Amino acid sequence: MASLEQELEQRIARAVSAWQQQVTKPGVPLPVDEGWLQTPEALRMGFRVLKNAGIAPLEVALFNERASLRQLLAQATDPPHRQALQERLGRLEQALALRLEALRRLE
Repeated sequence: MASLEQELEQRIARAVSAWQQQVTKPGVPLPVDEGWLQTPEALRMGFRVLKNAGIAPLEVALFNERASLRQLLAQATDPPHRQALQERLGRLEQALALRLEALRRLE
């Protein structure tokens, strides 16, 4: 087991060394991401993991769907189709509002 631990320590040391070489100005703090500050503290790490994995939170998909529904609604001319789009948009906005309120309560 000692050899496995030593191997892990060496890999970590190499990774830290490589990271330190990438830092252009040692001692200068990295810029703070405004999105990080606006995210509730309880969700920051989870959202960071999702972001690093290339996965957007569900709320982003809901915002995108809302934008496309609004665009379809602006182009629709058939009254029954417009009514169906408005109902779908209303349900989506309600679901989005509930999710955002739940996230706000985590602060």
